[in-house]
This record gives sequence, C-alpha cells and structure tokens, in this order.
Amino acid sequence: MSLLGYPVGEIDGLIGPKTRNAWAEFKTDVFFGNPGLIGKESIETLQAKLDDIGEGKIHDFSTKSGTIEAIKWECRAQGVELNTQTAYVLATTQWESNQTFEPVREAYWLSENWRKTHLRYYPFYGRGFVQLTWKNNYEKYSRILGVDMVSDPDIAMRSNVALFVLVHGFKTGAFTGRKIADYINETKTDFVRARRCINGTDRAHEIADIANEFLADL
Repeated sequence: MSLLGYPVGEIDGLIGPKTRNAWAEFKTDVFFGNPGLIGKESIETLQAKLDDIGEGKIHDFSTKSGTIEAIKWECRAQGVELNTQTAYVLATTQWESNQTFEPVREAYWLSENWRKTHLRYYPFYGRGFVQLTWKNNYEKYSRILGVDMVSDPDIAMRSNVALFVLVHGFKTGAFTGRKIADYINETKTDFVRARRCINGTDRAHEIADIANEFLADL
C-alpha cells in the first residue's frame, strides 16, 4: 500500500494501527463501504491499482512532453487526482529541475568533490525531480521500492524512481511533513502555500504562476 501513497510503517506481517489507518484511507479514497472492512472486492481493487503502477509500466522520459505525461499518469495512479494538484506537481518539477524535466543532482552546476566537501549529508544529497536528501529518506524509499539506494544513492536519479518519489512525497508529506492535500483539495487551491510541501516559501509565487499555466492546459 505504500506504493499507492498510504504509509503502513515497517513491514512486520501484522495488521497494526498504521496498516489499519492506511487501509481506511485507501477504502475512503477509492472503494465505498466500511473503511475498516477487508473484503474480496476491496482486495481486488487494491491489486488492480498496484498492477497499474507495476514495473512493467513504460514511460517515455526522453522528451519533456513524455515526462509530463508520465507525471500526470503517476499522479492519477497514486490518487493525486485533482487537476489543481497535478498542475502543482508539474510546476514544482519544472522549477526544481531547472526547466529540464529531468532528474538533477543538488548543486548540479558544481562538482561531486564540492558536494563531498560542503554537504554534511553527503553522499545522501538531493537527487531526482525533487531533492531527496538525508540517509533516512534514502532508507525509506529503498524499503518502499525494494531497491538499495543506501548502497547506491544514484538509483534516485533513475527517472522511474524519481517519478515515484516525486508524487509519493507530495501525497504523504514525506519531504517536509506537509501534504499537497493540505493546501490543494476539493475546497481550496492555495498554490502559494503549497510550496511548504517542498521548501518553505522559497520562490512560492513564481511556482504558483507556473502551476496556473499548467492548470489552464489540463
């Protein structure tokens, strides 16, 4: 369920409070009925959604337009479904990747030696469509995705991995503790404060303007 943006905590084979909360959120979002009930149809619905985001899904990351379509698809797959939310995810990607829509390294204009010397969390510096930093976050996404980004942090530069982290982080609040739904939901659209999901208020108004441009095309 973590792959769909519903955090269940450490996998221990038990249906503990985090798993129950994740299941209730999933049921509330995508399957009508008692949020605590685990039944055949709801399990099949969960499996179908997991199949949708399986490793067999192929995206075209070779062009900007292909990456934009991949981000839109991943937003839908993880339940970040409002056009306003998708527009903000796209705007953030454009800004954080310096308009390239490609995964980038923190301080990409400087050398690896500079990062090693100046970044106290080296080698777990920022990588991706948004900057995944610190060892604990690399460990977290290693567990979720079943890859070892601790031994090889550059896995975070793979487009499919960066795509999942981007959307999952927005959905769950993994980056700053703030979820995109805190600011953009069915009742409000606050493109300015949504920047707090990523990086406080840095360039919040510029990114809000970009989000409005994307929204006009969705």
